[in-house]
Amino acid sequence: MKSESRADDDDGDFPEGGPTVWSYPAFSPTNPHEKYFENVMSAVCARIRGQTRVSLGIVAELIEIPAGDGTTEAYLSRPEGDPRGGVLFFMDAIGLRPRIAEMVDRIASWGYVVLAPNVFYRWATSADLAPDVDLRVPENRAVYFAKVPIMQFIGKLTPELSARDDEAYVAELDRHLGPEAKLGSTGYCMGARLATRVASEFPDRFVAVGGFHAGGLVTDAPNSPHLVVTGSVEYLYLHADHDAGMSPDRVAELARALDAVGATYTNEICPGAMHGYTMSDTAAWNDDATERHFRELKALLGRRID
Repeated sequence: MKSESRADDDDGDFPEGGPTVWSYPAFSPTNPHEKYFENVMSAVCARIRGQTRVSLGIVAELIEIPAGDGTTEAYLSRPEGDPRGGVLFFMDAIGLRPRIAEMVDRIASWGYVVLAPNVFYRWATSADLAPDVDLRVPENRAVYFAKVPIMQFIGKLTPELSARDDEAYVAELDRHLGPEAKLGSTGYCMGARLATRVASEFPDRFVAVGGFHAGGLVTDAPNSPHLVVTGSVEYLYLHADHDAGMSPDRVAELARALDAVGATYTNEICPGAMHGYTMSDTAAWNDDATERHFRELKALLGRRID
């Protein structure tokens, strides 16, 4: 059934007043490739820690965790006080970067331990994925995707591989929360399908799923992500408008699958919002749709985890 609840405003929990535009350092002999992620994200962490105990009330750190086939980089943000629960944050295809850290921190400021792993770790580090062009310029998207084989990585990340990784991600959240804590997941672009799948893999733990400007959430394949939804989870899907990866027909098909299992859900298209609308470091960013996503995600986690 469709969710009738509406989100309250996210009033003052994240006092930044809007997204920050981040500048990436260039690769150079004094900034080796293997230190790129560390250098960029350490700067983010330094900025956050500068206002931790005063405003956000969070602690953020860079960690490495064992995953299904090696070690992955991950960004972890958590409240200074007792957490309400945990959130597994699945990045979009462009990877871990300052915008992802900014979003993770905002969710953590609501009282949750939030973990954002580099799900492409088998094939690329975050430095490998990092844009070297300004993606706020529309023409640069094609330039970036011509340089970085993102679509290959997405195709290689099979449900079997991601399931092995999910065990490690949940174990890391458990290390901070304990094995009884309620969990939610949120995913962006291709991350929405990962967020949907992980809830089906841990049905006794996950109670909420968010998916935003999803791609490939409904396909004709027998293992399509929409076929694993369950009635024990509440789902929040806010789709991009005129998105080839989630057409209105596909959105309707997702609704039928949710209805079939008796799930509580929101499954709507955001008018005028392009694919990637939450990413303020790209040309797709839409402020109104982004803030709606934060409001409704906060309300969902509050209903189901608190």
